[in-house]
Amino acid sequence: MSTDKGVIYGLGLGPGDPDLMSVKADRILRKSSHVAYFRKKRRKGHARTIVDTLLAENVVEYAMEYPVTTEIALSDPAYNVALSEFYEGCAARIKTFSDQGISVTVLCEGDPFFYGSFMHIYTRVKDSHPVCVVPAITGMSAAWTQTGHPITWGDDVLTVLTGTLPEEVLIQKMRQSDALVVMKIGQHLGKVKRALKSSGLYERAWIVRHAAMTNSEVQKLNEVDDDSTPYFSIIIVHGQGRRP
Repeated sequence: MSTDKGVIYGLGLGPGDPDLMSVKADRILRKSSHVAYFRKKRRKGHARTIVDTLLAENVVEYAMEYPVTTEIALSDPAYNVALSEFYEGCAARIKTFSDQGISVTVLCEGDPFFYGSFMHIYTRVKDSHPVCVVPAITGMSAAWTQTGHPITWGDDVLTVLTGTLPEEVLIQKMRQSDALVVMKIGQHLGKVKRALKSSGLYERAWIVRHAAMTNSEVQKLNEVDDDSTPYFSIIIVHGQGRRP
């Protein structure tokens, strides 16, 4: 691999509060001349919002706008095709910067290797271009901290699920869990609620919306009447394991 190529940084920003970024991430970000980030069409994007006051004065920005989000069902082959073409295009653009000796910082909400879009760029550039991935505090860490209760005790097993899974799979996994985190909820909230009730965990569940962000909300799930919630919502069920 040529050493004159610019480095592609996968920069973990943490859950939303700029103060929760790592020192390393902050240092790299402030020195970045080129910054790329994902966003929905006609939106600023959460990652870009987090770093609003931290960017260099003359930074070059590259906004990568998702072609689809919820318009096509995940099970529709067209969804995967559209996203694959999108990530190929993004990776090609970032490679072009790197080939010119320009380092590019890709902003990543939470941790880059935890359900993040950057992973799809990483797999397309890692074998041909220099990459540096900077880990970060995850959104789920911020969520369970905001509930004011530890997530695991003793030998508790923590399970992380996505609300996009089929209801019967959610129920099966929930019944096997001591402590639980459910992410990617959005319009799947009703299904997740039913699964929690079937698994006997509903009364212990909390929902945290926009963890560590300025508009954060924490609530017991059984107090929520809606069957949809913002995408940046996380459901928490705390473990009850052994303790001294």
